[in-house]
Amino acid sequence: MIKKILPVLLLALAFNGCKLQSISYSFSGVSLQHGEKTFSVDYFSNKTAFAPNLGSDFTEALKNYLRSRTNLTELTDNDGDIRFEGQITGFTQTPVDITADEIAAKNRLTISIRVKYTNTKDESGKSDFDTSFSHYEDYGIDENYEAIEPDLIKKITEKIIEDIYNKALTNW
Repeated sequence: MIKKILPVLLLALAFNGCKLQSISYSFSGVSLQHGEKTFSVDYFSNKTAFAPNLGSDFTEALKNYLRSRTNLTELTDNDGDIRFEGQITGFTQTPVDITADEIAAKNRLTISIRVKYTNTKDESGKSDFDTSFSHYEDYGIDENYEAIEPDLIKKITEKIIEDIYNKALTNW
């Protein structure tokens, strides 16, 4: 019995003596390595001529996503430990799935958003980025675009926000 327990105890003592870099993980996959406690999200201005509420809707959706998936405290001004800012840079509709008759069977709505992420607690600046994120949704040409536009925008922005979150906070 002692022969079985002794190696386990020695191994536990060996690991107990090791000093590892402190990394905080949560069940949401967030990796905060520098003592980050707060976040801020600046208003994402809409530089396109379409979807006039997209800037405010995207800004609020990003805040809500961060609130629900982290234990960071939100700040209203751009002075959080981690900061998000940017703008909507693209909102395009293009025909796709061209048939043999050279007629589009579907259209594609694509949204592009430029995001600047800054982690003020990471003095190396290695986690900071200024990147464009883009996603799309296809819809049939027989669908009423005005009726489905809000749902398309919501689906696309959810995908973009998930990409932003993963790049900024999960180190994947």
